[in-house]
Amino acid sequence: MINFLLRIAVKCLLWLRYRIRVKGMDAVAARGTRGILFLPNHPALIDPIVVVTTLHKHFAPRPLADQDQVDRPGVRWAARRVGARPIPSVVTHGAQAREAVEQVLADCIEGLRHGENLVLYPSGHAYHQRLEDLRGNSAVHAILQALPEVRVVLVRQRGLWGSAFSRASGCEPQLGSVVKKAVKALLLSGLFFAPRRQVSLELVEPADLPRAGSRDEINEHLEAFYNRDAPYNTYVPYTLWERGGTQRRPEPKRPEMSGSVDNVPAATREIVLSELRDLTGRNAIRDDQRLAHDLGLDSLARTELLVWLEQEFGFPQGDADALRTVGDALLAACGEAVSSGPGELKPIPTTWFAHDPSNRPLELPQADTVTAAFLEQARRSPGRVVVADPSRGARTFRDLVTSILALKPHIEKLDGDRVGIMLPASVAADVLYLATLFAGKTPVMVNWTVGPRHMSHSLDLVDVRHVLTAKLLVTRLEAQGKGFGSAADRFVYLEHLGERISLPQKLAAWLRSRLSWASLRRAAVPDTAVILFTSGSEALPKAVPLTHANLLANLRDVLRIADFTENDRLLGFLPPFHSFGITVGVLTAACMGLRTVYHPNPTQGATLARLAEAYRTTVIIGTPTFLNGIVRSSTNEQLATVRLFVTGAEKCSDRVYAALAERCPQAVALEGYGVTECSPVVSVNDLAAPMPGTIGRVLPSMDHAIVHPDTGQRVPDGAAGLLLVRGPNVFAGYLNYDGRSPFVELEGKPWYSTGDLVSEDANGVLTFRGRLKRFVKLGGEMISLPAIEDVLASIYEDEASDTRTLAIVATHDEDRPEIILCTTLPLDRQEVNRTLRDAGLSPLHNIRRVLHVDEIPLLGSGKTDHRSLRAQLADEEE
Repeated sequence: MINFLLRIAVKCLLWLRYRIRVKGMDAVAARGTRGILFLPNHPALIDPIVVVTTLHKHFAPRPLADQDQVDRPGVRWAARRVGARPIPSVVTHGAQAREAVEQVLADCIEGLRHGENLVLYPSGHAYHQRLEDLRGNSAVHAILQALPEVRVVLVRQRGLWGSAFSRASGCEPQLGSVVKKAVKALLLSGLFFAPRRQVSLELVEPADLPRAGSRDEINEHLEAFYNRDAPYNTYVPYTLWERGGTQRRPEPKRPEMSGSVDNVPAATREIVLSELRDLTGRNAIRDDQRLAHDLGLDSLARTELLVWLEQEFGFPQGDADALRTVGDALLAACGEAVSSGPGELKPIPTTWFAHDPSNRPLELPQADTVTAAFLEQARRSPGRVVVADPSRGARTFRDLVTSILALKPHIEKLDGDRVGIMLPASVAADVLYLATLFAGKTPVMVNWTVGPRHMSHSLDLVDVRHVLTAKLLVTRLEAQGKGFGSAADRFVYLEHLGERISLPQKLAAWLRSRLSWASLRRAAVPDTAVILFTSGSEALPKAVPLTHANLLANLRDVLRIADFTENDRLLGFLPPFHSFGITVGVLTAACMGLRTVYHPNPTQGATLARLAEAYRTTVIIGTPTFLNGIVRSSTNEQLATVRLFVTGAEKCSDRVYAALAERCPQAVALEGYGVTECSPVVSVNDLAAPMPGTIGRVLPSMDHAIVHPDTGQRVPDGAAGLLLVRGPNVFAGYLNYDGRSPFVELEGKPWYSTGDLVSEDANGVLTFRGRLKRFVKLGGEMISLPAIEDVLASIYEDEASDTRTLAIVATHDEDRPEIILCTTLPLDRQEVNRTLRDAGLSPLHNIRRVLHVDEIPLLGSGKTDHRSLRAQLADEEE
């Protein structure tokens, strides 16, 4: 009875928007109603409800359902009522979903064998384009191999491509916002008078299905059936009051990686091709071959490939839907992955685009602490929209104060004086950072890319007992193959923390944000504003405490140079564990009032480009790698409002400069230089006269000196030397560190030694010349070659022998350097990389090639002659 009432209720709701016609169902039912495999195409997220409701009276089929989509209040109950089998999405849960998917498929086969009816979508995902694309998926083939005589009914749906539940707009629809929009439209149309979308379902039991055929033959047959006379992207008005009627709209663009595979280093190319040969069993593989259609990799296999790419090369990856060709895999190995596209954006309030006719420059309040600067900005404009992200929408200063007041008591209860925060760029990260300070605790920003050993070391180093993070983030990182080890025991999930905040507490926070901020003004804020960590370039990360004075001094200098105004809008995507992410992401919004829209994944170039267009951003700050991903995934129109790119953390190549200029000729690109210990900006180009290839002038509040690395004396004008700096933004020293001091004395004053070599022209403009120590920059991270040497030497070299048997060098390619092991030992690359992983080093440290040599050359001092090895490597490359 309950199922009958549920079916009637759903059909009535569907009737308000859809006119559903069904063809062929009586013919199928006449041949029996048990043990049928229904295979529909999947144009929109709403169509499983349409299909199951339509079929339920005669067949009561059990559908497969995305476990994350059905795990919602109300939906969960309805899914149980119709016998839905939850199945994890490989996009969300990654390769670790394989075992669960295989178990669900086995249960489906057993159910069919016992007479159950099953609804299974062969593609496993909703349309991304107007045509069904099965992409090498193998579920139908597996079922037919197990049950060759099972009844198969194909279901061809028409009319839903172009609906708000589809991806015809180029976005992943957000079900909550779509339903709200639909309810509003129905009410505006008097409930019963809204325009109807014409939907048809055609059921066919094919006699020519190649049951004994290969997976590709079966998929080709299904695609031909689904795509016959496929309709175009069609928009149907939602209310009686809309003009224009039914419209055909442009099809969404397919995301593609646009880099040149010709520049992929030879060693990287061979590693990727070797993995593809192992996966596919094919020897001859071309760059233009499609992973699914030509090489037969299904969605699970492509997801596993994506996880392998991140574990092997260390670069954060996009998603499997964007990994279409062998060339895409090669570019992803070089850190140039893109995502398949953005989700639907929340409505943007008109106040976000508020225009100041005078174009007043932004101001940093005179304050001694970050929290005081934030409160002053909030006092001046409490209702001003200042931050936004795709999941939470736009937030005003008063909204931030409300969230801080709600969270502050709960953070105060956490043990210890320091609290870890592990979140990507987001409104939530801003709120947690400020709430932690107001709770009297020091925020410690946790880097999830460094591996479990370095993460645990970092937390132990500064005695962090709790790490605030999101369950969704942890799940996605685990799906990408990342582990957290014992550090996971300290995680406090925001989802659980939010459940502890009662309704009265929320109401009290809402009232106090409008009546009195006294508790925030009285808060005993710690002296240290944030603790960040170095990249682990010296084997293990070091803790960098930055004071409020450090950060505010850096912000004042940046504001004097960048010339931000009330009309600027920043696109922020650098994670707050990154020194640039905390300063020019979190603090520029909180303390300067620079409107900032965040996105959590810097590799999702297509999504970032869409955000730039939707929020009309004028400033984008990021590493060259991430900026390059945005311009490669965007159109000129999407970046038409951008006036300024600021880049740092790694050298910006001529290739990236050219890409920025081609996509955004109206914008200026400024390259700068910084280090975590300097909060972090040290120098940046002049906005009025940028000089590509340089890192600009040192900030106004800083002093600098260029000295000879050996003598410590100043070098002649124009000569290269070691950069020393001092100023109010420079930290005071590492926490709990007993190693060599990072400070040196010159002319009676202490200076921070950056470890980088620069030269200075007559106008004070610096050019980066290299690193004093042997480092390479990969993925925006400093990778220490000596640290890799030390790990390998401790395992493979004989301590009793004076003979060196291995050394680490890097290739000469500045854009895509590769780490090479030179050794006299019969070492295997995979074995060596396992050793590095076991030692806790991230995949960015992985060896790309092993160069076997007769001996390791030595200098007269007995140290390894790395210069000779690099020359030998150069000869090998030629």
